Amino acid sequence: MDLEPGHILTFIALAAAAGAALILVAFLIRRPALTRTTKLWLFAGLGPLPITAAMIGNVANFEVTKERTFCARCHTMDLYANDAADPKSGTLAAIHSKNPMFGGQSCYVCHADYGLFGMPITKLGGMRHVWYYYTQDWEAPDHEPPRMLKPYNHEACKACHPPDRANQPLEHKVHREAILKNEVGCTAAGCHGRPHPVNPKAARAAAAEAAIAAMAGGANSATRATSASAAPAPAGADGGAP
Repeated sequence: MDLEPGHILTFIALAAAAGAALILVAFLIRRPALTRTTKLWLFAGLGPLPITAAMIGNVANFEVTKERTFCARCHTMDLYANDAADPKSGTLAAIHSKNPMFGGQSCYVCHADYGLFGMPITKLGGMRHVWYYYTQDWEAPDHEPPRMLKPYNHEACKACHPPDRANQPLEHKVHREAILKNEVGCTAAGCHGRPHPVNPKAARAAAAEAAIAAMAGGANSATRATSASAAPAPAGADGGAP
């Protein structure tokens, strides 16, 4: 296990909890007299140590939920998690996951809502994902594929790649105003490519919707053509005089 912040905090929380348990068990077994020293030990076992374990444990759990391996625990994320961990993949997720500065937390870093209340908003949205995951049958053939609850906010990209910095490529200079207004995204067609691989289930659903729309459009065109041919010709339509 790598000694990342979440893991270090976990060890500290466990040590505090173990210390509190050791003090209380020792007191119950030995039953020493309630001297000043005994009271101080009981105070530590009933107060500071359990509180420390609870507080640091919560922070440690929060840090663990930032990790990409945590996001990958949902089976619906297998496609995206495997791609992000693939050193040969060229998607934006895989490229950013190779970054040694935050690659292990690339899901959180790229999908967190930056701002004053970014962290709690992000985690509340994550709890909604957990609710959907455990209350719906994602393996059902007719279940829709995973999708984002709202359009991706490219402000997250600008946090590391500010569009107003010096030495911008020509494309960024041309589209600078649109980028600043969030009118065009980094993953738009012809820009930086797809962030994730295409979900086969989503591709099939999109193809089916396109086919239905095309059939509906064809039927409407045929109906209009039939109606036009059945309508009486206006005077002079055959080339004769009105």
